[in-house]
Amino acid sequence: MDLHLSDETIAIRDMVRDFSKKEIEPLASKVDKDDFFPKEIFRKMGQLGILGLTVSEEYGGAGLDYLTQGIVLEEISYFSGSIGLSYGAHSNLVIDNLFRNANNEQREDYLPDLISGDKIGSLCLTEPSGGSDALGSMKTSYRKESDKFIINGSKTFITNAPIADTFLVYSKNNDRYSAFILKRSDGVETPKWIEKMGMRGSPTGEVYFNELKIPLNRLIKNEGDGKRIIYEGLNAERAVLAFGPLGIARRALDEAIDYSQQREQFGTKIGNFQLIQEKLAYMFSRLEAVRLLAYEAALMTKEKIVDPSYAASSIMLASETATQIAKDALQIFGGYGYTSDFPLERLLRDAILYEIGAGTTEIRKIVIAKAILKRSNR
Repeated sequence: MDLHLSDETIAIRDMVRDFSKKEIEPLASKVDKDDFFPKEIFRKMGQLGILGLTVSEEYGGAGLDYLTQGIVLEEISYFSGSIGLSYGAHSNLVIDNLFRNANNEQREDYLPDLISGDKIGSLCLTEPSGGSDALGSMKTSYRKESDKFIINGSKTFITNAPIADTFLVYSKNNDRYSAFILKRSDGVETPKWIEKMGMRGSPTGEVYFNELKIPLNRLIKNEGDGKRIIYEGLNAERAVLAFGPLGIARRALDEAIDYSQQREQFGTKIGNFQLIQEKLAYMFSRLEAVRLLAYEAALMTKEKIVDPSYAASSIMLASETATQIAKDALQIFGGYGYTSDFPLERLLRDAILYEIGAGTTEIRKIVIAKAILKRSNR
């Protein structure tokens, strides 16, 4: 596979890097400290044209690939992991999902406002009694009555839920799983903003549906297609979200390199100490190895090569690598790294989320193992 970036992707990467340095970096500390979500950032992203990168131009998107979307996520996450997470949930889990699965009327009704940033999207799958077994433990249910669907149940740990306008919701009727488009004005309740150790400022909340009535045209595809919609989107989700921890890891490495060239102990820069050099060497090598895997997984998804082992591997290793690099960078900073005067402790707290959210590390290992065992039996 050609892992070189196109001129267009490079131009978008540089544009987003400049935007993030100017618009996101000054807010990053406040976003984390106050658990604050800057809504105006999404409108500016919409104006920049990066919210609908994988959507065709017909619906206001850019018609680009998952690699480009991932690289944009990396650049945003370099400056703020939490804003990057909300961006990924909005642009991939909701916008890309709707573009792939909604009908033309639904696309025309919902995509423009989401792509412009005027409205924010949230995907609702995980439930209080669920977790890794999202489908098997699903209790949110729906029934059909003449000209409407009625939904009852709840979701939890839902990214963007407290501030979202549009919700992509999975529900079931007996053994049939279906996907629906809901609006906050339908009566969706989001009473709780969940406080977290990391990714503060990326709103996470609970979502409730109490005899919530929606018209029949809110069903995505057909009744019973929900399970297929979930599974078909997992490769793209994992391949794109792997770039979030890449951005965090790259920032931690850059901070460690700069500090190693400035901090002096025993009459010399600490970057001259071999133990520090060893840490930096491993940090760099791990980051670049994971980047190659992430690029390959994203390109495979672009070419619609259905092999879940690569996408699952990319986000598994990217998340573990980000946590390790952030820990090593904090260690290089010593006591200063443990304080909020520097971003290392925030980077570590943010990195850990990617080992839990969007499918835990343990689930990813199962996906990878099953895929490679299946290949060996052919």
